[in-house]
Amino acid sequence: MIVEARETETIGLQTAPSAPGRRQRVLSGMQPSGNVHLGNYLGAIRNWVAQQEIYDNVFCIVDLHALSLPTTRETLRANIRNLANVLLASGLDPERSVIFVQSDVPEHAELCWLLNSVTQFGELRRMTQFKDKAGSQVEGVSAALFVYPVLQAADILMYDADLVPVGDDQKQHIELTRDIAERFNARYGETFVLPTPDIKPAGARIMALDDPTKKMSKSATSPNTYVALRDDPDTIRRKIRRAVTDSGSEVTAGPDKPALTNLLTIYSLLSGETIAALEARYAGKGYGVFKADLGEVVVDAIGPIQRRLAELEADPDAASRALAAGAERARERARRKMALVRERMGLGFGRS
Repeated sequence: MIVEARETETIGLQTAPSAPGRRQRVLSGMQPSGNVHLGNYLGAIRNWVAQQEIYDNVFCIVDLHALSLPTTRETLRANIRNLANVLLASGLDPERSVIFVQSDVPEHAELCWLLNSVTQFGELRRMTQFKDKAGSQVEGVSAALFVYPVLQAADILMYDADLVPVGDDQKQHIELTRDIAERFNARYGETFVLPTPDIKPAGARIMALDDPTKKMSKSATSPNTYVALRDDPDTIRRKIRRAVTDSGSEVTAGPDKPALTNLLTIYSLLSGETIAALEARYAGKGYGVFKADLGEVVVDAIGPIQRRLAELEADPDAASRALAAGAERARERARRKMALVRERMGLGFGRS
């Protein structure tokens, strides 16, 4: 359930109630790493687009987070531009939402360092995502991966976000963000809004096509794990056709059929039909017919995005213009918030 958080605006060095009727603010980000895939679209991007008229939205391409794992300059730059184009092609409107690259607002890194001072080592050590990504190489991973949740907290708290759209696997990070904010507020005075996770009941976690126990991931070593938004129609059809299925032949969802449940969820989200209606339609028809139809549904859904992507890539400056405008809007908010944070903490002397 989504609950309404405290609504405030930073004015000068004061934290005051916002004007009545202010829309709730949403902050969400995505790493520029690897191919943007169907899971990213259904679990996040599509919802961001649909909610643009409901919330005051701030969307961030989190390139600083991408540095928590090895990358190169060329790869990072290409991934940033690719993700920006995908977001715009999917329907994010820079006139209605603030869309920017994280590192273009240096206050994010500053606030991360300051929040480290009120974050406990044990809290970070208990983060399940760190354990999963570090695996057996915990002594060799970068410190950035360890403090990743603190930078995420800085992203959220910088903009007084009321809601943070996440999958269930990220809920622990939002809980940590709330703990960090509460600890800061208790020590230095009311400064940060406590965010609430916005977890959608369906589609928040699309699973891999070749292993329904794992989340669809951009970092997967096999391209058959996901449908990339740039895959051509024949590749999409082939990947769906080869997707693993469960024992038996009935197209039904349930705890004992994780693979079919995942495919039915994808079909339902893209077509607008309920899973129950799809189960009834494919009763007795078998997996082959179902997956052939699903392939066409995915091709039809991705087609408009791909056509818009081609238009954006023909105008290389389009994404740059949108991101530059968004960064300026984000910097203005970040400057105000950081002025308050520094004053509360007693930092600086000659800086106004």
